[in-house]
Amino acid sequence: MTQHYDADVIIVGSGASGSNAAFELARKGKSVIILESGVWIPRWKIVENFRSSPRKGNHNDPYPNQPWAPSSFSPGYIENTGSFEYLPGMLRLVGGTTWHWAAATWRYIPNDMKLKTLYGVGRDWPVSYDTLEPYYGRAEYNLGVCGSDSEDQSGQMGGLFPPRSTPYPIPPEAETYYFQRLKARLSPSGFNFLHEPNARTNQPWDGRPGCSGNNNCMPVCPIGAMYSGDVHARHTEKAGGKVITDATVFKIEKGEGNKIAAVHYRTSKHEEVRLTARAFILAANGLEIPKLMLMSDIGNSSDQVGRNLMDHTGIGLQFLADEPLWPGRGQVQQGGIFNWRDGAFRREHAAIKHALTNIVPNRAIAERLLSQGVVGPELDRQIRHMAARWVDFSTTFEMLPIPTNRIQPSTTRRDALGIPTMVVNYDTDDYIAKGAAVARSQFAEIVKIMNGTVIEDNTGWQNRDHIMGTTIMGDDPKDSVVNHECRSWDHDNLFLATTGVIPASGVVNPTLTAIAFAIRIADILEKEV
Repeated sequence: MTQHYDADVIIVGSGASGSNAAFELARKGKSVIILESGVWIPRWKIVENFRSSPRKGNHNDPYPNQPWAPSSFSPGYIENTGSFEYLPGMLRLVGGTTWHWAAATWRYIPNDMKLKTLYGVGRDWPVSYDTLEPYYGRAEYNLGVCGSDSEDQSGQMGGLFPPRSTPYPIPPEAETYYFQRLKARLSPSGFNFLHEPNARTNQPWDGRPGCSGNNNCMPVCPIGAMYSGDVHARHTEKAGGKVITDATVFKIEKGEGNKIAAVHYRTSKHEEVRLTARAFILAANGLEIPKLMLMSDIGNSSDQVGRNLMDHTGIGLQFLADEPLWPGRGQVQQGGIFNWRDGAFRREHAAIKHALTNIVPNRAIAERLLSQGVVGPELDRQIRHMAARWVDFSTTFEMLPIPTNRIQPSTTRRDALGIPTMVVNYDTDDYIAKGAAVARSQFAEIVKIMNGTVIEDNTGWQNRDHIMGTTIMGDDPKDSVVNHECRSWDHDNLFLATTGVIPASGVVNPTLTAIAFAIRIADILEKEV
């Protein structure tokens, strides 16, 4: 009897990874359904929400936060049991968290993928840089990434690295005055500055305008110059695919031959729907995917689903320089210091990235001064003085996969649909602590060179929203969840398009890599369904 399917491929999650995989399949004639728990929402509405919100520092606040699709900041949605309060800024709407991601789009370098072999710590990737390279190029093209075709992105100031088969689709934007001055004063002392490749186009690209320097990438780009996953959700629909919103998947059903047979979703009205497909891609995010897999009792023969949670947990530095630098012009991130992205030191401590934050500092300064009782003309004078000289470093570290750092479905709490919320256990270790000690000594040197006045250099650990490792990739089904194709070891028609598959975190933003994997998954499925 001929089996009827609702689609060739069903994709759970409409973020950048899921939407890019869907578009690649739809444009090649495959029937595709994207299931999204949240809703479509126009950009103008998000901008208006931000304008009227009194909580400007909460990047989730302008976005929908329905009871049936809670975001990570919904009270009680993430219950922490570890020493660190892990609370990434996840969103649930069409386009996903790339609505407020600042758009850093780094490639991993070859040594990041051979961490165990080269440095004796962590894990190796089961796929090489050369294999992934063409997919990086396609992802960069889809997103309209601007970047430098001459810099050594390992931070060692050699020639172009890592190797590229295609140039960046868009050249880098001009350096801001803030970036120029810090680079000019710190570089002679050996601090190696690099431009940060980003999906914030500086010229018209794929229907998006060039960046006009609103300095509001987080929480929302007001004009859509910064890429967000809804771009390819719309492209998917134009190519014949289907996006179903208000569809929270709560069960994945196993069928004959241990293949995945169907997914079940629930609407906000508690209606339940079962859909079948030849293949399935889970592309929710690095916390929701393992939660769903554990709830469904699938793909976990290795007992690694939900474990090995990694992020680029970081620290910060804020100080006043001895000259006006005028931060806050242009994009919120443009680059930083990358000497410690790679090297033999990774045997001893985490890799380090010092990102230069370029957010208009007036709000942070005003809040600080008001808390100190400064008011009236003196408040105005100090805001003017400090805002011109404010320097903000956001430093991140390479975490190693630790099995006890994990996400699990809650056994005591449920959301409005009756679906378990999540419990996260996250602890830091000596590897990252040693990296932080090195970074703090570098903070002191930076402040000294700039004749600076420290505002804050002891922030404690901070969230960085880069979820990795929870559905870890490997070459052994006994200690990993997916193979080199991001295919489940246990169900050969199930793929995971997520940063959760990354087995060694490096120190750069992982989203571009997840999209590259998603495009590769689409190529594989094109031949199989």
